[in-house]
Amino acid sequence: MIDSQAFDVLFRAARTQNGFLDRPVTDEQLRQIHDLMKWGPTTQNSQPMRIVFVRSKQAKEKLAPALSPGNLDKTMKAPVTAIIAYDTRFYEHLPRTFPNNPAAKNNYEGEEKRAHVERTALRNSSLQGAYFIIAARALGLDCGPMSGFDNAKVDAAFFPDGRFKSNFLINLGRGDPSKVFPRNPRFEFDEVCKVE
Repeated sequence: MIDSQAFDVLFRAARTQNGFLDRPVTDEQLRQIHDLMKWGPTTQNSQPMRIVFVRSKQAKEKLAPALSPGNLDKTMKAPVTAIIAYDTRFYEHLPRTFPNNPAAKNNYEGEEKRAHVERTALRNSSLQGAYFIIAARALGLDCGPMSGFDNAKVDAAFFPDGRFKSNFLINLGRGDPSKVFPRNPRFEFDEVCKVE
């Protein structure tokens, strides 16, 4: 088991960030995040998540029109914003990523299975986005995940061919402690859990 300090870093003391210090996030750090988070489980090892790391001034300007007013300033100032997206044709890779069942991609092919594909891709890219947050925290970075943006505008700007679809955004860097909101309450075990 990991120690108490690790639990604090990953969960108890970690906070959603609303502002970031002016410290860069390197390409090496982005690779390290991916190299950790890629090990998290997904349905049939489908790995549908795709990431665009928005860092340059030009890329930030491309993202800006899709952001809600409350998320604009902090996103423009964040060192990196990760667009967590999913591949709507993730199943094409299953012969490689799930070789123990070469016929697995048949479960997703065909227009009648489109809703199943979307549900699977959204669910598993959300899981992978959570792994991303845990990996970033483990590497000493802070995250500000958010859904306050126009998915259609993000998709038009960054995924114009329609294959990938945005799920949510994560601002990434070293958090500014002065911008963190007070900790909100969490449910207790007996309020949300039942053992049968």
